[in-house]
Amino acid sequence: MARSDLAHALAEALRGEVDFGTSARALTTMDASNYRRVPLGTVAPRDADDVAAALAVCREHAVPVVPRGGGTSIAGQATGTGVVLDFTRHMRSIVDLDPEARTAVVQPGVVLDDLRDAAARHGLTFGPDPSTHSRCTLGGMIGNNSCGAHSVAWGTTADNVHDLSVVRYGGERLRLGAPGASQEIPGLRELIDTNLGPLRTRFPDLPRRISGYALDALLPERERGAGLVRAFCGSEGTLAVLTEATVRLVEAPRARALAVLGYADESAAAEAASGLLPYHPLTVEGMAADLVREPAGLPRGAAWLFVETGGDTPAEARAHAERIVRAADAVDAAVVMGAAERRALWRIREDASGTATRMPDGSEAWPGWEDCAVPPARLGPYLREFRALLTAHGLRGTPYGHFGDGCIHVRIDFDLLSPRGVAGFRRFSEDLASLVVAHGGSLSGEHGDGQARAELLPRMYGDELVAVFARFKDLWDPDGGMNPGILVRPARLDENLRFAVLPSRPVDVAFGYPQDGGDFSAAVRRCVGVAKCRTAEATGPAVMCPSFRVTGEEAHSTRGRARLLHEMLAGDVITDGWRSEEVKDALDLCLSCKGCRSDCPVGVDMATYKAEFLHQHYKGRLRPAAHYALGRLPRWLRLTAPFAGVLNALARIGPLAALAKRLAGIAPERALPVLARERFGRWARRRGQRGAVIPSDEQVVTVWPDTFTEHLSPEVGRAAVRVLEAAGSSVRYPERGVCCGLTYVSTGQLDTARRVMRRTLDRMGPSLGEPLVVLEPSCAATLRTDLPELLPDDPRAAELAASVRTFAQYLEEYAPEWTPPRLDRPVAGQTHCHQHAVLGDAAERRLRARAGLTGELSGGCCGLAGNFGFERGHWEVSVACAEEQLLPSVRAAAPGTELLADGFSCRTQLDQLAGRRARHLAEVLAEGLEESGPAGG
Repeated sequence: MARSDLAHALAEALRGEVDFGTSARALTTMDASNYRRVPLGTVAPRDADDVAAALAVCREHAVPVVPRGGGTSIAGQATGTGVVLDFTRHMRSIVDLDPEARTAVVQPGVVLDDLRDAAARHGLTFGPDPSTHSRCTLGGMIGNNSCGAHSVAWGTTADNVHDLSVVRYGGERLRLGAPGASQEIPGLRELIDTNLGPLRTRFPDLPRRISGYALDALLPERERGAGLVRAFCGSEGTLAVLTEATVRLVEAPRARALAVLGYADESAAAEAASGLLPYHPLTVEGMAADLVREPAGLPRGAAWLFVETGGDTPAEARAHAERIVRAADAVDAAVVMGAAERRALWRIREDASGTATRMPDGSEAWPGWEDCAVPPARLGPYLREFRALLTAHGLRGTPYGHFGDGCIHVRIDFDLLSPRGVAGFRRFSEDLASLVVAHGGSLSGEHGDGQARAELLPRMYGDELVAVFARFKDLWDPDGGMNPGILVRPARLDENLRFAVLPSRPVDVAFGYPQDGGDFSAAVRRCVGVAKCRTAEATGPAVMCPSFRVTGEEAHSTRGRARLLHEMLAGDVITDGWRSEEVKDALDLCLSCKGCRSDCPVGVDMATYKAEFLHQHYKGRLRPAAHYALGRLPRWLRLTAPFAGVLNALARIGPLAALAKRLAGIAPERALPVLARERFGRWARRRGQRGAVIPSDEQVVTVWPDTFTEHLSPEVGRAAVRVLEAAGSSVRYPERGVCCGLTYVSTGQLDTARRVMRRTLDRMGPSLGEPLVVLEPSCAATLRTDLPELLPDDPRAAELAASVRTFAQYLEEYAPEWTPPRLDRPVAGQTHCHQHAVLGDAAERRLRARAGLTGELSGGCCGLAGNFGFERGHWEVSVACAEEQLLPSVRAAAPGTELLADGFSCRTQLDQLAGRRARHLAEVLAEGLEESGPAGG
């Protein structure tokens, strides 16, 4: 059968999108597991009729299908070799929400947070809440019987599902919650009645038993109409395709408190967890110190329990939390009430699925034994034996997770790259399965068996009951078309590993990739698929991933781009390597904002990967016009500086400006920036600062003349000098022209970038090591990160990077006694995305507070992002990114609000889209100094 014939038949049969192209296949080879299976193509059905039509075509062609939601499954069940049914594009509606009945009718593609937001308007919520709540779908949650942090209070997904509508591979449509629904599957009642013994005795009694099929729900004494619904939950797409679900909602507490309890180690925390359950908490979550990047806000201890409580009032919630603190035998404790503080602490726990993929020394760790569960009272002894088993196998891993339910997550530093390491992975898996069973546990306590654990189910259930599972699957799916190789008759747990296809030797690249041992493949492997980048809306200071939030396309998420790079390296789906048009197209809308560098739990740095790809892709080839025009901007601005007045006049002549933009690859909608009549450096020379004698008792600081400050906004530089001098510093400037190489890096002209950077290091001379104030955040980020990563063998690069300070960082560190002018007005605007991702803005926040500048700046990305927003074809995305947070925050600002934006791009975007002038913080403070006179300094 030709793939093209199948694709044509599917396109003819349904209204949804059918995509058998290279990108679609590459994007769905993996989920968040260790496994990889290459599909024939993808289908995005629009409704239940489309699902039925797609199944009919696939059945006719004897092609299997796998339903897929957010693709965050950790056991491999969201991958397949046939047709992937993608529910993230359509079938995302909340069909009905009945607050009186406390139910909601949802389609399988509904994202959990969207349901929770809709339910919150009525004081309700959906109880199960896995850490991927901002991107996982209800269909995926039902398929895996997902749980989450609040399961001690509200149970698993199966406990919260009332009715399901499904389509079998054979075409039959069933409503599983209807009376007598089990009779519509011939042979099912007989299967149950003839196996009552094992069904009554072989299922462990614990809250997080997710492994296998829940056939005990069909026992005569339990089956009351909803038994078939419960048996379907957790079937991992192996029985039928879900098209609609009626779920139960629960009353959300009006107020919440978070008791954070510190313990000496995770075993002590685990032993304490079950003792807190009689106090009816909402959560009992545990994690150890080595998963915490910054322990700020946590009480003393090497491990913590996060115990959330609820109440009708804050006082009631706090009292509940304080009762738990008194009952807990903890080293230290804190009760946190503020919503922002609680969110910050929960973010630490939720990001653990990503941060756990790197050991403290930076080595890789992987899922595979991510969520075993034992009876909660057995958790302490189990963890001690688990630690001993790790040591016996020479492995490391840090447990965390749902301690109150006895469910443990852990990423382990398996060697999955060598045959010897994979063999060790198998031996450990077999031994751990035996340990879990010895403690009366379940191989899966949340994420399902998939390919990771299904092979070992006979150890948990015995051969007889596993054979019953197989017959149950066959009654539903006699053709074997639903997600074969998963749960029953599974592939081996050491087959289809996603690492096996990657190059065995490091790829020759330009960047140093110091966090990944210089190996580009290892850098790409960082993405484990937890898909935090697929969050639809930016909230708070987060930046990642602006292009995905605009387009909603997987290819424009950080994960999607990483998947395409993975397949580029693998070479069997994307076969043309660095020349790949699919990878180029996906990276085209990457804004190089670096948000993923900080916001991604595993620190994927797609801006660097994009620069690397462009460098390799265009080797020896003609580049886009914008690369020559915008990518070499420092050179052009230096050459045209003497003619700034003439060029500004010419830019106001419409036809000439249009011609110039067309030739330069600039979006026609963009206005050309105005060139400064007097460059910052010339102004500095005119002041006689070059070569000036510096008093020995004064702090010397070098101000970096970045391209934007030098040629486009020298007023920022002048203001910064005024403030720095008022703060008691002597300011000097590099003797000769310097450049950080930003525009060359962002357009992938890395050979030129390195030449420029080396020249800059030569010209800095004796100034190396002195504090260096860089006013443009994108240039500061380039010097801090790209410079040492492109010149890893030049110690001067690291020395210069270490000397970089933002304007506020310098003042806080070197002029701590200086008092800024008191301005006393609100602010709006944006924290530069590179500042958020690389430099941090804590010093800026404190400086604003000392100056009486109140309010918060928005997160997100302005959308201009240097050359990105100026390039032809990027206008719509650029504007849409600005509409995410920046423009709404400015429109909502009260009259008299000061607009702040330290980045030239951010200021330009506000000027061109909102007609508002924003200023650098240095400009605002300098103006305050002038108004206050000598006393203000």
